[in-house]
Amino acid sequence: MVLLTGMPDIRDTGGPKVALVDWSLLTCARKGHITYAPDEPQLQAKLHASTPVGEAWRCLRCGSYTLGEPHGRGPAANAPLVMRGKQLRDGLIMRFFAIERIFRGIIVGAAAIAVWKFSHSQHSVEKIFDDNLPLFKPIAGKFGWDLANSKLVTMVHQSLTMKSSTLRLVAIALAVYALIEVIEAVGLWMLKRWGEYFAVLATSFGLPIEIYDLIDKVTVLRVGTFAVNIGLVVYLLMSKRLFGIRGGKKAHEAHMRSASLLEVEEATERPDLHHAVPHPSADETPAP
Repeated sequence: MVLLTGMPDIRDTGGPKVALVDWSLLTCARKGHITYAPDEPQLQAKLHASTPVGEAWRCLRCGSYTLGEPHGRGPAANAPLVMRGKQLRDGLIMRFFAIERIFRGIIVGAAAIAVWKFSHSQHSVEKIFDDNLPLFKPIAGKFGWDLANSKLVTMVHQSLTMKSSTLRLVAIALAVYALIEVIEAVGLWMLKRWGEYFAVLATSFGLPIEIYDLIDKVTVLRVGTFAVNIGLVVYLLMSKRLFGIRGGKKAHEAHMRSASLLEVEEATERPDLHHAVPHPSADETPAP
């Protein structure tokens, strides 16, 4: 039972007022609140409230007060590091990329299975194709499609004439690629740092091939795939501070800690934040 909940942030942009999404409240509505009672009296007082129906503690994620015993107790340094606000939004973006990766892995994996099966029945499929192709030539001709010089038919013929051993190597390569996509998806979905590094490296190695494909022919699918992969690499490098960028891992962890509710409340108790702001002297004229 929540006693006090945060209100959506309403931003005035000069036009219609826009309510910004409160990711912390949405996550707590889905997963429940996380409360903690720190041993430090001053911090505990900021997170605790007494009510006629019992004690209430502030949620470390959304800041709302919820009735009941806290989920944990101990020093503030041992409190769970809970993602909130912008961090939750970043987590949602990571999982969007994870879903895209798992779908790609499923498609490539299915292609690997198909090629592997085809390598074992290649000759029978080739005979069926050659026997039936002449039947479709007159029909295709009525629609202005020259099957004899069709690029699609040429590609099918080339695949049919490939050696079974070559097709098996292609199937294995596709299976390895599918496995890489699945590993990326797992690491990104679990929000693990190794998954972020793995995704950047694996995606970067594939970018030259995508650029070559775009030079050969520009299609909506190729442009979209290239844009998604570039976006993933840039986003991970900058927001997660990989490879030492923007201070690296230490700066990233410090940023996460600085956003935690306990850190924010503890900061208000530090003496260096309570120095009086100097007023302008008598001979100084305040800025308008």
